[in-house]
Amino acid sequence: MRKKIVAGNWKMNNDLAETQTLISDLKKSMPATDAEVKIAPTYTSLYPAYEALKENTIEVVAQNMHQAENGAYTGEISAAMLKSVGIKTVILGHSERRAYFGEDDALLAQKVDAAIKNNMDVIFCFGEELEDRKTDKHFNLVESQLKNALFHLDTNAWKHIVLAYEPVWAIGTGETASPEQAQEMHEFIRNTIAAKYSQSLADEVSILYGGSVKPNNAKEIFSKPDVDGGLIGGASLKAEDFVAIVKAI
Repeated sequence: MRKKIVAGNWKMNNDLAETQTLISDLKKSMPATDAEVKIAPTYTSLYPAYEALKENTIEVVAQNMHQAENGAYTGEISAAMLKSVGIKTVILGHSERRAYFGEDDALLAQKVDAAIKNNMDVIFCFGEELEDRKTDKHFNLVESQLKNALFHLDTNAWKHIVLAYEPVWAIGTGETASPEQAQEMHEFIRNTIAAKYSQSLADEVSILYGGSVKPNNAKEIFSKPDVDGGLIGGASLKAEDFVAIVKAI
């Protein structure tokens, strides 16, 4: 049975003191849940966050990593470095990394390989721009992103992969794909995986929705049969909102 997951991507927000305060608030108010709950603070707070939560069920994950093991890559962080501070999961392929830092499918395939080589789990993000949806290219675009970055993996590697569909036009805009639109795409994604691998593998892959999930829409989105949780942006920066979203799953 595939996992239910709610992950909070804090992006470039919260200094160390703010991170510690938010973690303290989450620890006080997080309900008992069958879902996996994850948070992704900035690099400088990863180890303090890990230390604060190592006796807790909330997992600390990284927002990105480099594809190389080591070397002359100023400012970059490797999988081994993340593991050395207790981090076992990394977000890769976020639309902001693609748009602002030029990360393409070929590079992301290398990053995914590096993570799996180091026995890390990956939350792999992908999704279409508004223009793609307006011109009915959204299915083709999503299929291409999956095939180019992930379909070289063998079946066994997929136990390390969680997918996060994020329609770019609904990230930080206040716009949200309707629950029906989310379900339609998630079903398409699962069918695409089944066609490449098998239905049994497709049924085991958790597919998260990421795109302006909030307490007032989370329950309806999460109720859809192929939506297994959410990758939460802005709403994860407020303990009350994030906890409400966790309760909705």
